[in-house]
Amino acid sequence: MVVPVIEPALPAMFDIVRAKDPGDLDGRLRVTERVAKSDRIYTYQLQDRALWSAKFDKPIFRLATRAAGSILASYADSSFATDVSVDGDEGDLFCFTTMLSGHITLVKKGNSTTAMDGRGLVWRPGPGGRLLISDDNARTNVFFKVTDVEDALEQMLDERLRQPLEFGPDLDWGSGLAVSLKRQLDFVMDEFQRPDGVASSPVALASLTDLLISLVLRGAPHNYVDQLDRGASAVVPAYIRRAEDFMRAHGAEPIRMPHVAAAAGCSVRTLGHVFKHFRGTTPLGVLHSIRLELARDDLTHDNLTLGASGASVTTVARRYGFTNSARFATAFRRRFGETPSEAARRSSRSSR
Repeated sequence: MVVPVIEPALPAMFDIVRAKDPGDLDGRLRVTERVAKSDRIYTYQLQDRALWSAKFDKPIFRLATRAAGSILASYADSSFATDVSVDGDEGDLFCFTTMLSGHITLVKKGNSTTAMDGRGLVWRPGPGGRLLISDDNARTNVFFKVTDVEDALEQMLDERLRQPLEFGPDLDWGSGLAVSLKRQLDFVMDEFQRPDGVASSPVALASLTDLLISLVLRGAPHNYVDQLDRGASAVVPAYIRRAEDFMRAHGAEPIRMPHVAAAAGCSVRTLGHVFKHFRGTTPLGVLHSIRLELARDDLTHDNLTLGASGASVTTVARRYGFTNSARFATAFRRRFGETPSEAARRSSRSSR
């Protein structure tokens, strides 16, 4: 029997499972989820019963996996239509599937969702789930820990989740932030194939993971989307509040962005992403504004004892890292509509 050619070649850096005998699929072909260390079992069975006793010279199913950090990436292809069932414990991972050829239908809780060209699939592997895989099928999967995604959501909402996070299974890769999400998922698959890529750098991988999870929560449908959307102008992620609180408390100290990110509880890259999205500027830009505010507070405080001399203004400016008096005065006036000296004199007059 001729087996369709399976392309592309399997990723070199991945662990690979191959099956040429349908009997291997009819039993329990274990997919090791090294990220979650779960006992979940995937059972593959060819849909055409006439093929159950056939023998093949080439693999009819291949699975390649690589785990790094909190991400598990996999590539799978199959020559014949296959019915996949899942047994074992409740899933500890969210799976984001991108089709390279063919289509897959997820059947769960009586509902069916089909992934194909232009449409992806997000699902949580667990008991009662089934995947109906078409002939000549190839797909990639990127898995994230449920706890990581839910923790990030709690930080964005700044409250505990009242119910588990549930994603809608259908993903339209052509609209909204889902476009960016797919590009990043494709990037993960490319990088995980490289021996010296992001997967080999814990620091870079942590930043990429934060970005991906942020895009997952913003670009994929789930039961907290409305709450996130309602808070787009009002609910600011806890990352930002913690970062800004730290900046205000340490504005007169030589802090750097890694210090701010550590205080916020995220990576420097995620810090930059959320500040751009919610503040429209960079963390450095916000720090600059906060230091201007702190300098103004010092200059206009009722108990200010420095007076309104040029030397006093210079002292306050240097306290908050403004070493060039002219640039400080320009930035101050642009922000507050008056010069530092004018602000100090006004405060001095009002306190008499």
